[in-house]
Amino acid sequence: MDTRIDSEGKRSCVRHAGPALAIASVLLAGVAQAQERPRVLPETRVTASRLGEGVTGASTTVITAEDIERSPAQTLQDLLSTQPGVQVQNLYGGVNGTNATVDLRGFGAAATPNTLVLVNGRRLNDVDLAGVDFGAIPRASIERIEITRGNSGAVLYGDGAVGGVINIVTRNGFNEKPGSRAEVALGSFRQAEASASTSQRVGEGAFSLHAGSIDSDGYRVNNELRQRSVVGELRRSIADGELYLNVSADTQHLGLPGSRLVTVSSSQVDSDRRGSSTPFDFADKQGVNLALGGTRMVRDGVELVLDAGVRHKAQQSKFFSSFGNTYADTALTTVSLTPRANVEHGLFGLASRAIAGIDLYRSFYGSDRKRNETDRPAHRYELGQMALALYAQNTVALRPGTDLSFGARVQNVAVTADDAYDPGAPSNGSNRQGRPLDSSETQHAFHLGLEHRVSPDTTVFGRAGRSFRVPNVDERVGSAPFGTPVDFALKTQTSMDAEAGVRRRWGGFGLQASGFVMDLRDEIHYDPARFVNTNLDPTRRVGIEGAANWNVTDALRLRSSLTYTDARFSEGKWNGKEVPLVSRVTGSAGMSWDIVGRLATLDAGIRRVGDRRLDNDQANFQPMIPGHTLVDLRLGGDAGWAYWSLAAANLLDAQYFDYGAASTSTYGRYNAYPLAGRTLMARVGARF
Repeated sequence: MDTRIDSEGKRSCVRHAGPALAIASVLLAGVAQAQERPRVLPETRVTASRLGEGVTGASTTVITAEDIERSPAQTLQDLLSTQPGVQVQNLYGGVNGTNATVDLRGFGAAATPNTLVLVNGRRLNDVDLAGVDFGAIPRASIERIEITRGNSGAVLYGDGAVGGVINIVTRNGFNEKPGSRAEVALGSFRQAEASASTSQRVGEGAFSLHAGSIDSDGYRVNNELRQRSVVGELRRSIADGELYLNVSADTQHLGLPGSRLVTVSSSQVDSDRRGSSTPFDFADKQGVNLALGGTRMVRDGVELVLDAGVRHKAQQSKFFSSFGNTYADTALTTVSLTPRANVEHGLFGLASRAIAGIDLYRSFYGSDRKRNETDRPAHRYELGQMALALYAQNTVALRPGTDLSFGARVQNVAVTADDAYDPGAPSNGSNRQGRPLDSSETQHAFHLGLEHRVSPDTTVFGRAGRSFRVPNVDERVGSAPFGTPVDFALKTQTSMDAEAGVRRRWGGFGLQASGFVMDLRDEIHYDPARFVNTNLDPTRRVGIEGAANWNVTDALRLRSSLTYTDARFSEGKWNGKEVPLVSRVTGSAGMSWDIVGRLATLDAGIRRVGDRRLDNDQANFQPMIPGHTLVDLRLGGDAGWAYWSLAAANLLDAQYFDYGAASTSTYGRYNAYPLAGRTLMARVGARF
């Protein structure tokens, strides 16, 4: 398939890039005044991202490596769910959090493509619907996790940064002490984990390597997980900069247990919650990622960064049903080039910090849809997408204690799609060839943020911005009702949002609180009743988020969070109705107690998730997914060279589920995906 952009598409991209080019020119012109900085911006932490200390005016959170290690939550998704504005959905039994959905600011079923996930500032979200598998990232390889909420990251990162950005910064040989570690763990449902890592320095260079293995039978029937992952990195110092090469690979097999049926007269959730309606369905995945680049200080206050990468993912899945079998064999490759410049300057006599760059992403998608593995494909979908963007963002110290940030992005997306249909191949799906697509579209994002330090302990902040999300390839393939030809055509989703908040610290007590409003148009949604992806009527999200932490003593630390989110349709036939799968109220509380220094520690957490509407219940007439409360506990110790922990997730053995899909016609009939009760995990490791 020819995936080239046509000449009109190229002209469109250049034509619409004019405003951003002008912004970039103004920002970079300040390099000439880099010597005069009469007012100083807050010090920028060296970070493997474009965020620096975060986006001015935005609500941000940083989760440290110690937070991850000490957390009683057994998965990264559960840890993230303790943060304000974060909700989680599990469709696959919750084993190791595999393929769980992380939702920032209330997108429900559409959370995956509206939450942008990065590793060291590079996108992990692909142009399909598979989402980011946090369970495949070795926890020992993580230095910290940066969360930036709302569409404040849309200028810097582009498509999909609507609900927020989660940036995972990994360890490397330059930012940690040389050494090695090995760890094993055993837990409920015959879960066995093993991991090893090392980080070393050699002359002007350094390398790190992290490898992990997880095997589990899972909570439910046909819920087994077999996963292997490895992450390696090489770094070398050069004059005024460094070079790096990062390689990662993972393989995964996951059994898909399907749902449990609930009706007004019977409930498989109550009678057989561990059973499976799909005892043979499975999904396999193999992935390889390579990233290389470097940084160079070309002069005082001017740093150039060059990033390039290749990601390849192969997936195979098999579904058995009374309507016939379905087998999908899919490959997706994305090539990226993302050069940028970080500039500290004194434009107009004001201390300023700017970032400007180009993002180029080229993706190739091919998917064979068959009845069985050995059959000829009835449909072979081929899609190509090229996204070219120019962006610039500047932060300026208007006066001591007051910072202003502004920026814009212009992005052109060209898509070609085709369906190679074989009428002679066995098929239980559509027997009509899809219509080809050749489109080019230009979108834009902007950000305006302000922070003012009222006192050394108090900061008020606010921002406003626009973002967008282009339909992904899976949504385009599913853009027609079952049995009708695919046309691959969906509208691009856009959003406008604003927020304001305050950060305050009183000695050992810290608080951050903010409120936001977000208006979306053409939100993309999957309708399980008609088996079609479609654009929804406009929606609005309004919310309040708060987090507090208190260092009571050096040995005792407390933390809490509380979120209220009201997500509703604001126009159309569902005007005023709640968006499904969004809990209005969520909250968490936790403690960390060093009982005997690091030799004996206790960590506990409680999470509360309120009721939420079932997926597909836009009419709001079905029963709701019941709220649930989970208590987690971890007892551990660290003697320097050896460490251990005993953890219990869902200590009180709550029976719950956080995802279900409703019938659109029969009250009280829905499919639910039960999750595990109490689970135990013992872990021991050594450093050397």
